[in-house]
Amino acid sequence: MAKKSYSIHEILDIMPHRYPFLLVDRIISLEKDFVVGIKNVTINEPFFSGHFPGDPVMPGVLIIESMVQIGGFLLLSRMNTKNKLLYFMSIDKVKFRKPVRPGDQLRCELALKRFREKLCIIEGKAFVDDELVAEGKFTAVIMKKGKGPA
Repeated sequence: MAKKSYSIHEILDIMPHRYPFLLVDRIISLEKDFVVGIKNVTINEPFFSGHFPGDPVMPGVLIIESMVQIGGFLLLSRMNTKNKLLYFMSIDKVKFRKPVRPGDQLRCELALKRFREKLCIIEGKAFVDDELVAEGKFTAVIMKKGKGPA
């Protein structure tokens, strides 16, 4: 893996997600079994109009989604993604530590713990500045598009 960082245009070439469900803005570090990605959290996010409008907070499920998408990028960047998708099967040991608000930059760090055949286990943490805001363990399976397991 020669390339270490990826712009949004390069991310779009690898990830199947699109607006409003692409929750990755940049990959700042990519190694064999570790990735760091950024999600910029702005007041223009569609969910803020309904999620505590007077005191907006990023929904925890979207923090987790951002983490798993960045972890998915780690896996998808290793393979030809033309005919494959990554489906998350389980989310374990998730903890939310602090709220994420408009103007924050979510930095997600994910490590591949196991990759055997089609099954992957990833552990991750999300930070705002240097404060831990969320963490969890995720299991995913690689599938052929429309065909079942890859």
